[in-house]
Amino acid sequence: MPPENTPPEAADFLAAFNAASRPDAEAMLRPCLDVPRWCNEVAAARPFATPGELLSFAELAAPDFTQAEIDAALAHHPRIGDRADGTGTEAGFSRSEQASVSGLEGIQDRLQAGNRAYEDRFGRVFLIRAAGRSAEEILAVLEERLQNTDAEELPVIAAQLRDIAILRLEGLLNA
Repeated sequence: MPPENTPPEAADFLAAFNAASRPDAEAMLRPCLDVPRWCNEVAAARPFATPGELLSFAELAAPDFTQAEIDAALAHHPRIGDRADGTGTEAGFSRSEQASVSGLEGIQDRLQAGNRAYEDRFGRVFLIRAAGRSAEEILAVLEERLQNTDAEELPVIAAQLRDIAILRLEGLLNA
């Protein structure tokens, strides 16, 4: 029986996640954040009694992502304003998260130029939690982050990856 006030969808995902083999549980998390250390730590901490307990643990798991972990995770993220390829869960999440960004004349061109400038500056794709943000807000943050040093930008990227992971995990719990 699911805990009181737990939506049935969350109980279904949580029950399947808790019951899965360790490799399968890690695979269930990978669309949220493809950082093996994070997936491993969250899967190893099972079982979780409630969705909130899972989300709280996931938010704090694997602190201080390494640059190699960040770069590997970013390999799966499309540029802001680009449509994610594929039909998998991760691509679906990305398309949904970036829904507010696509199709805006003028802003789209500025985002593409900003993406190129960011990639030239940092050697990686610009990443931001796009869900809930307007294209104008994303562009302003992109322009602001272009002023960061490499050392200042890495923890910002790590925080954005973690924010995206938690939003995606919430999505799985509510699917």
